[in-house]
Amino acid sequence: MKLYQIRCPKCNNNHLFYRYGKDSDGYQKYLCRNCHHQFAPERPRAEGANCRRKYPPCPVCGKASFLHHDYEHYSNYRCGDKKCNHSFFEWKSAAITAPSMSSLFGKHNFKRMRYPVQIIITALSMFYLGKNSFRNISLILKTAFNIKVSHTTVSNWCVKFAPMFDDMRIQLLPLLDLNSDEWHADETVVKIAGVKHYIWFIIDSETRFVIGFHLSPHRDSPQAVSLFSEAAKFGKPSAIVSDRYSAYKVPVKSIFSGTNHIRVQSFKDDISNNLIECFNKQFKAWYKTKQGFSSFESANNLISMFVFFFNFVRPHSALNGLTPAQVAGLNLPKRRKQEFPLVAWSFFVFLWAILSF
Repeated sequence: MKLYQIRCPKCNNNHLFYRYGKDSDGYQKYLCRNCHHQFAPERPRAEGANCRRKYPPCPVCGKASFLHHDYEHYSNYRCGDKKCNHSFFEWKSAAITAPSMSSLFGKHNFKRMRYPVQIIITALSMFYLGKNSFRNISLILKTAFNIKVSHTTVSNWCVKFAPMFDDMRIQLLPLLDLNSDEWHADETVVKIAGVKHYIWFIIDSETRFVIGFHLSPHRDSPQAVSLFSEAAKFGKPSAIVSDRYSAYKVPVKSIFSGTNHIRVQSFKDDISNNLIECFNKQFKAWYKTKQGFSSFESANNLISMFVFFFNFVRPHSALNGLTPAQVAGLNLPKRRKQEFPLVAWSFFVFLWAILSF
């Protein structure tokens, strides 16, 4: 319902009008039936007023659009040009939350640690590259290195250093090329203190690089938007591959406009989602040894560390013994290898962790 009275600015008529489409900026036009004058009363008239378009322009032809449907989390717009008639989606800013991968807590360095850095890295490697429990790692450190470390201390190490490794990830990401043909997205269930939560992943098909993750108690479209909004910072693929879960449909159209969305229907399709399903299998094999997570914050930190080791440290047989980061173009010069020794010598760290058994 309009809060003003429509009046023709030419003949002062206030009751005989026709709706006459939209103007070039998306404002409603009217045609006066007395003098046949066309005008848009909602359009700003004052000099210096903000005359921006009321709605976003059509991404196909660039012309004005109008609001077709308004939903709780997003709006559906349609191009005002009948020849184009393109329909697109825009998410409301209040509905987009930061992904959980950006909310980590803990230490950003190894300062003021009682034990040597090599011992800490060895414990982290055994935990994230294998299927060892905290008690097993404590026993191995005692047997192999004659260093007594309680399983509680090992547990704290595996959680508290997530921000430090995330800082390394942020510094290394500009050196990677993640603009490939396909990205695969999927979600899986984890339990935190006995309550079901959902972990959302998106992975690059060519490099096997996990671009992002998002941990949430909900399984709906806003969670997929949080994940895709973060992933869109690193490029735009030619296609997004997912299952037929409806929560992916609108986020893909709104965040990756122009990207082909391939919704896999069955295993008989030419394109499958096996790549990320295989990653989920590896994640679940590591997750099962933990017997669930105790809190949301610790689960988020642990998953962040697992993804870092998967991307930058662990060599993959399917990638000819390289890490996903190396396949994506990571080649550190000699000077920077001293800044990132764990990444630069990932294969030797992996061997060190294996030989520690």
